[in-house]
Amino acid sequence: MSNIRENDFSRIDLNLLTVLLVLHREGSVSRAAEKLHLGQPAVSGALARLREMFHDPLFVRTARGMTPTPRAESLVASLLPMMEQMQQLLFQAPSFSPVQDRHLFRLGMSDWLESWLMPDLLARIARAAPGVNLQVSATDPFKDVDQVQEDKVDVAISVGESGAAGLIRESVTQMRFCTLWHPGQLRLSTPISIDQFVAHDHLLVSYRGSSQSMLDEQLALQGRERRVRYVTPHFSSLPLILSQVPALATVPQGVAAGWINHYGLNSTETPVTLTAFNLSLLWHKRRDNDPALQWLLVQLRAVMGG
Repeated sequence: MSNIRENDFSRIDLNLLTVLLVLHREGSVSRAAEKLHLGQPAVSGALARLREMFHDPLFVRTARGMTPTPRAESLVASLLPMMEQMQQLLFQAPSFSPVQDRHLFRLGMSDWLESWLMPDLLARIARAAPGVNLQVSATDPFKDVDQVQEDKVDVAISVGESGAAGLIRESVTQMRFCTLWHPGQLRLSTPISIDQFVAHDHLLVSYRGSSQSMLDEQLALQGRERRVRYVTPHFSSLPLILSQVPALATVPQGVAAGWINHYGLNSTETPVTLTAFNLSLLWHKRRDNDPALQWLLVQLRAVMGG
């Protein structure tokens, strides 16, 4: 927009350019008037204004009809693709073809959500949309609103509950917690009791570095407490640590299934009452009519809800 001089356009009736293109195609004022559903005097008047605008006759009468001048030929060669593009922009609804289009989607999520969600999502998208690429940015419940508002991601997969003006949050599914350990480090049978739970060390994921969580609040209501030996903002290190340290880790059930299979961990229902949490999709209202984003949201709902 910095190179456009708005005052130049105020002197131009863009309808005249349509007359120019139709005159060039039809080679006749009467036929052009018929195509444009105008009277011949109106088309003749438009041609007079075009000649004044471009300081050129544009069309001259010959035995073969209205023959364009070199200036008219040059104008039509430049204007025709521009007018076709403008027509498509103004009158054709945007569309997205996953089979044909190339597109980059930016997703925001934490590391455990990535390990839980992305293998199935990427496999699904690779089959359905060969030209689509995905880029994941690390986020967490305290950052995802800002990431979406600042257009750093197209959609965030969020466990938070906060919102903001202009954002859409859609709850897709709920998930509970479970407690994990490695049988080579701790010999426990399931389900474990609350006494066993507080008797062992714990690993804790905290995005803000806190050594307590809502689990500790529930324990305190029962006059209990646990020892948190290790705090990290990342889930990815936990199964490796559990394989070498006699400790417990309470994590979302979604990530636990993969860890049990790959790392030989044991799982039990957490012996403390913890409410299920929502898994949501978070995107900006200004993107709500974007057909590409709507297609991605359908894929995310299918994988998250499945």
